[in-house]
Amino acid sequence: MRAISFELSGKTAFFKKPDVNSFAYFTYNNIHKPALLGLFGAIIGLGGYTKLHDQNRGLKSGKLGYNDGYPEYYEKLKNFQISIVPLAKNGYFSKKIQTFNNSVGYASFEQGGNLVVREQWLENPKWQILVLENESKEFTKLKEYLLSKKTVYIPYLGKNDHPANIDVVKEIALDEELCLDAGLYIDSLFIKNGNIDGYEREGELPFVFTETSPVTLQKDLHFYEYETLCFTNCELEVEPRNSFSNGKKNYVFI
Repeated sequence: MRAISFELSGKTAFFKKPDVNSFAYFTYNNIHKPALLGLFGAIIGLGGYTKLHDQNRGLKSGKLGYNDGYPEYYEKLKNFQISIVPLAKNGYFSKKIQTFNNSVGYASFEQGGNLVVREQWLENPKWQILVLENESKEFTKLKEYLLSKKTVYIPYLGKNDHPANIDVVKEIALDEELCLDAGLYIDSLFIKNGNIDGYEREGELPFVFTETSPVTLQKDLHFYEYETLCFTNCELEVEPRNSFSNGKKNYVFI
């Protein structure tokens, strides 16, 4: 088995949580799979929500020609299997609230028409991303574009205020036999299933970072569907599903 691996980073990032607070909009700590699929769609030129909206403009649900499915990028990439490795101490990125004004005429009905927006941004986020090889033409095109540093649309980290950097692109070989020299340790995010009761890696202080994060989109309304993702240096009792190793590190693909 093979995968394409690259480092994804930016000066800032914002992956908006849909549960809006009256004071500020908050972000997920890590880029999630639906956001990554959108980034891949931008790289290889697949249509998104704007194209889907334009296609359905003036049509009613159930009528001839109405597309009640996913946007093009998600429909074609939803079966991609992806591993996400936070490149930060204990998997946690610094965050800061940014405040700015939206003064376009339709932004707010308040006096003066000015809307004060507060967003929580990630600072200097960086991940290693691995995409498991498959036989689709979309994967072949994505691999070609990543290796040749090409993109159709500009990739960004959540919003177009946050351009993405893609570096250290390479193909790696993976094995289904995990590296167990020091015990069962996982070097990527994985879906938490059961207790984490093992010892931390030698010479390290133990940490367990968990976050409820989107992993799929619900088909009819395109709402996020969630799992609890975990990142830890503690030994696991049970090997997570869909685990692979490159001989030194163990990765779980979601």
